Amino acid sequence: MHKELLEGGQAQQLVQEAELGGRRPTDWSRWVILALAVGWSLFQVWATWVGSLDALFFRAAHLAFAFALVFLVYPFNRRSPRDRIPLFDWVLGLTATLSAGYVMWQYKEMIEIRGGLANQTDLWVGSLTILMLLLAGWRALGPAMPIISILFMLFALTGPQGLFQGQLPGVLGQLHAGVQWRSLVSQLFMNASDSIWGTPIGVSARTVFVFVLFGAILERAGAGKWFTDLAFSALGGVRGGPAKASIVSSALTGVVSGSSISNVVTSGTFTIPAMRRAGYSAEKAGAVEVAASSNGQLMPPVMGAAAFIMADFLGVPYAALVLMAVVPALLAYLTLFILVDLEAVKLGLKGLPKSELPRFWPTLRAGLHYAFPLLYLLYALLIQQLSPERAALNAIFLMIGVALLQELYRALRQGQGLWRGLEAFGRIVIEGFANGARNMVGIAIATGLAGIIIAVVLITNIGFGLTDLLQTLSGGNVLVALFLAQLISLVLGMGLPTTANYVVMASLVVPVVTKIAEQAGIDYGSLTFSGIEVPILKIVAHMFAFYFGIMADSTPPVALAAYAASAIARGDPFKTGVQGFVYELRTALLAYMVFFNPGLLLIGVESALEGGRIIATALLGLTAFSAATLGYLWGPAGWLQRLVYLAAALLLMPNNPGLELIGLSLLALGLVSQGWMARRASAG
Repeated sequence: MHKELLEGGQAQQLVQEAELGGRRPTDWSRWVILALAVGWSLFQVWATWVGSLDALFFRAAHLAFAFALVFLVYPFNRRSPRDRIPLFDWVLGLTATLSAGYVMWQYKEMIEIRGGLANQTDLWVGSLTILMLLLAGWRALGPAMPIISILFMLFALTGPQGLFQGQLPGVLGQLHAGVQWRSLVSQLFMNASDSIWGTPIGVSARTVFVFVLFGAILERAGAGKWFTDLAFSALGGVRGGPAKASIVSSALTGVVSGSSISNVVTSGTFTIPAMRRAGYSAEKAGAVEVAASSNGQLMPPVMGAAAFIMADFLGVPYAALVLMAVVPALLAYLTLFILVDLEAVKLGLKGLPKSELPRFWPTLRAGLHYAFPLLYLLYALLIQQLSPERAALNAIFLMIGVALLQELYRALRQGQGLWRGLEAFGRIVIEGFANGARNMVGIAIATGLAGIIIAVVLITNIGFGLTDLLQTLSGGNVLVALFLAQLISLVLGMGLPTTANYVVMASLVVPVVTKIAEQAGIDYGSLTFSGIEVPILKIVAHMFAFYFGIMADSTPPVALAAYAASAIARGDPFKTGVQGFVYELRTALLAYMVFFNPGLLLIGVESALEGGRIIATALLGLTAFSAATLGYLWGPAGWLQRLVYLAAALLLMPNNPGLELIGLSLLALGLVSQGWMARRASAG
């Protein structure tokens, strides 16, 4: 199976460019990049261990490290050199780093003495920092996020009192009073909360980094390959086995990785070629991996940066959010498992020969030690109820210890001596620290830009105008409002990564949808966390935005996960993206199910019987929906039967026993009609 590594070279390059930066210098500058990356990881570990750094100082240092790396590792364009760093990029990197360093130097005076009002020096440095952030975002994330941020800032500068007063026609120019540039810079640069330095980058610095670092060390130690081998040993020989192994492997990888693209490459390098050998087309093989890897962001305990930000937005402990996410994540993967099984039956596919598969028990024993840090992380979060960052930090230390013992044992077993083991251990830690930091560059930049959007939303109160607009377009119908929100999220998903997509949706659309739902009489009550009441409606609305944000990586035409998968499968990227999007549509239905049925988040479930009914009906609804999109359940389904299955899926969506009964009846009707047609065809 190792020859597949060669076939995944193009995908590896895509991951390098999208998440680690495409530049790999061959001269002395590579050591500068390594030192910065490892230094950033060491700083984050130290800061988390100390736990007492000033929030503004910590966030500014976080962005300073990201600034230092982004211009060095992300080329300006495709023609920019990959093997060296141009002088201009050194200048940009130094300038950007010093602009964030100014906040580290002046943070007390900015808040305590100047009260958040920019003096002339602050104005110049703040303007420079905003410019550097936009340029960094363009390199690390592409043009979409910076352009959206620029449009938001321009909107803030319009209005009767704005810098560009009278530039917007009619009612658009009267939506808010408008601000001058100095006021905007004061808000974006001098404010410690709703600004560049606000909640998103605070969560990135405080929590996301240590989780990403934990995953990077775990992956570098060999856990990713173990997950894949374990999945193949258990499922590779059954009907459609490679696709099912892909699902399990991606789910396991998703436990520690919040990135769908790296998940595709980690597991897909092996699973996609195996699917091709089993009979899947290049596009279908890539699409299965895209869907499985995208759903990896649903898997607790590490659900990506967006989930940590959501916990902060909601005021809900992350451990509680993890528990809420378990059932939907399992439903998403179980339904995908059923879908690929139906696909295998439809295409007449079999599994791989046992001779090509690793043996289960030896494979399980060979990597069982990787489970200990993961089990500890769950124990620390759910039982000890440590803060997420402290739990992740302890898990990092435990993982480093496991890696040390692993490499010493391997060296002694191979007769190489302890020094060789220590040398291999050192490479794992250094490369894990470096990869963790490089993985964080895009997240840090994205969360900084997200702070611009949040600040402008607060300055302009744009939400009121958007509420009126969606209220008019939806006619006050919650389902229509959700559908419009879905369209907005999918359009944003064509250019934004999951985290940025979620932040924009959470800032703009979620409050609007929540208000429309309240006006329609939807009230699920509230939950209390540390004496603070959080409306359940708010939780499910944020979950809705989160699930559609996850679909960003599989939304054509800009679906980076699909490009990575198609590179491995040697298929058409666009067709792979479209097929992956079709497979991912069940995640869209899951988002609606969660919104209308909080019981799927284990909220308000009073008995095991009630919980079982809610989960079972949701699974049947998702299965019916998969049958409708695939055109197959108990044999081929015609268009009429597909419509029946679709109606059954929609009726099984809300927590309503009456509608559920009708939905189950329709599902049974579809199955009976398919069985009758199958018998008639065989008799003929």
